[in-house]
Amino acid sequence: MRKLFAILFCVLCPIYANAASLINDTEIESVVKEIIAPLATAADISPSRMQVYIVNNDDFNAFVMSGEDVYIYTGLLTRITSPNALRAVVAHEMGHMIGGHMAQMSAAMDAEMKRTMLIQALGVGLMVAGGNPSLGAGVMAGATSIARQSILFFSRDEERMADDMGLNLMVRAGVNPNGFLDVFNQMNDMTSHIESKVNPNAINHPLTSERLKNVRDKLDSPEIKNKKFKSDSADMIQQYAMVRAKLVGYLDNAERVKTLYPYSDKSDAAIYARAIANMRGGNLDGALVGCKTLVSRSPNNPYLYELLGDIEYAYGHYDDSVSAYERALKLRPKSPQIETALALVLTERNKPGDKDRAIELCKRVILVDETPLSYWTLARAYGENDGRSDWAMAEYYRMQKSSEKSREYAKRAKTKLQKKSPEYIKSDDILNQKK
Repeated sequence: MRKLFAILFCVLCPIYANAASLINDTEIESVVKEIIAPLATAADISPSRMQVYIVNNDDFNAFVMSGEDVYIYTGLLTRITSPNALRAVVAHEMGHMIGGHMAQMSAAMDAEMKRTMLIQALGVGLMVAGGNPSLGAGVMAGATSIARQSILFFSRDEERMADDMGLNLMVRAGVNPNGFLDVFNQMNDMTSHIESKVNPNAINHPLTSERLKNVRDKLDSPEIKNKKFKSDSADMIQQYAMVRAKLVGYLDNAERVKTLYPYSDKSDAAIYARAIANMRGGNLDGALVGCKTLVSRSPNNPYLYELLGDIEYAYGHYDDSVSAYERALKLRPKSPQIETALALVLTERNKPGDKDRAIELCKRVILVDETPLSYWTLARAYGENDGRSDWAMAEYYRMQKSSEKSREYAKRAKTKLQKKSPEYIKSDDILNQKK
């Protein structure tokens, strides 16, 4: 169980940014980034600058920050069934960014807050001045209600505009805007029974049925209807199916995996999900058979060798695990998560030169994509009596937002390290940070 936990920690290591739990996974991030790259280009954003973050949350949600940071929830990825539908969701979120809606919403809320305070001041004045107390209380309550309705109206209007801008963005990118139909049809199936009982003026989004009609009307317009759009390749559809299967395999329970990917399903995605679920459940023989089946079908897929490395590590077959990870890195160089996994196995195998190589790998990872696991593995590679190990653990706890533990290890590191060493200086930096 200890080894299995380490594998899961390695493959889907959560990091914390803005109090959100994020999943680091090279395969998922790279596939999603490739899917949305045309949108970035159409929005005059270099795809190389766009960063994709996978939020470990089952909500059907996504958002874009600063135009370049795209946050996509696992609940959305596991439910959205096609690359183009996912693209439509991101296009909508980028529509908010293009329209400057966050700044506008902030300004609107500020204006409504001021108006509410003025009206509430009138209500307080009526009560203090000896007027009708119930009238004053009514004015105050009414002010809050008016502000809330105003903000909801503003939000619904922005959602309509974001749909329109997102659809235009897909058209400009040359990708099929019918992805919006796929998303809203799916959302309508999920929410129609609830929305039929909801006051449309009491929610911050337009009803899905309204959004679906608006999109259909726009798609029927001559300037869009007569255009030809690029369709997703069979390879892209397959890659996305594998991403969804991977998430289900790692995040859902065994029963749900069997429901979504029954043994009668012999597709690559189904075998992938079941192999991962078997590994999680300790059925390593089943996991290995599934993984080797996939490798025989797609011998140049680096992520299958990554999974093979995980499974062999769980067996305790360190040489085979190292070989699998090395094969993965030959096929997909500069992959921080795979490099960290390899470093972890090297620290466990501990043959001559293994720990030095693990240190080298971890340092390389930290330069480009630091994670808690990269520091934790680095600490193992240095060894517990090395002050650099204490510094690495201080950095690990810093990333885990555990200030007390981080400072404890930083203090310990300073007692063992030379004063001018990089690790001493970094430990000092941790101690000088504001709590």
